[in-house]
Amino acid sequence: MPSSRRLPFLSASLLPLLSLLLLTLFTPQTHAIKFALQAYRYPPAKCVWNAAHPNALVIVTANVGPGADQRVDIEIIDSSPAKNVYLSKRNIKGETRLAVTAHSEGEVGVCFRNHLDHNVPSEQASKKSRIIDLDVDIGADAVDYNAIANQESLSGLETEMRKLEGIVKEIVDELGRVSTVVITASTNARVQSFAWFTLASLLGLGVWQIFHLRAFFKRKYLID
Repeated sequence: MPSSRRLPFLSASLLPLLSLLLLTLFTPQTHAIKFALQAYRYPPAKCVWNAAHPNALVIVTANVGPGADQRVDIEIIDSSPAKNVYLSKRNIKGETRLAVTAHSEGEVGVCFRNHLDHNVPSEQASKKSRIIDLDVDIGADAVDYNAIANQESLSGLETEMRKLEGIVKEIVDELGRVSTVVITASTNARVQSFAWFTLASLLGLGVWQIFHLRAFFKRKYLID
């Protein structure tokens, strides 16, 4: 019986989050961007950030265009307090494909630095840059289902079912996280309500004690 009373509350609380979650998960989690990376002798990092959940597979495909007297380095990090560095690679050229697994809730950043050769004159430095074509696949979209289909001899329908299985698993995991957040918020609200009730009760008890003692002393003719 207690569970039947609790279900409507959870359903109403989770409905907007569930709708947003379904829309997010059924939207391809592939993030593509193309930009020019300016070269510097002491280059700052240019990072592209994407949200990722713990244990989510992240596939980074970086295609670096040609450019003389330049060296492009790549680093994959996250936004957690630990500032995890998943990998770091120097002097990438052409197409580079990297795979990491997110350790914590937050964002995974793909950072580039374009180092300019010290032999390049200062007046030519502003003309030096490399074109970066970046694709980041996260979660179920990062899995190479074509390779799985070839390895396991799956039909087209079986491959699609395997994709749906991965998406459903992400939904279940995300619902577990959302439910934990909702339950924690509900528990905090109950604790806060109980604290206010306790404070009001103590204040009421204190006022009653004052009037009770005043009446007692009056009966004993100790006060007017």
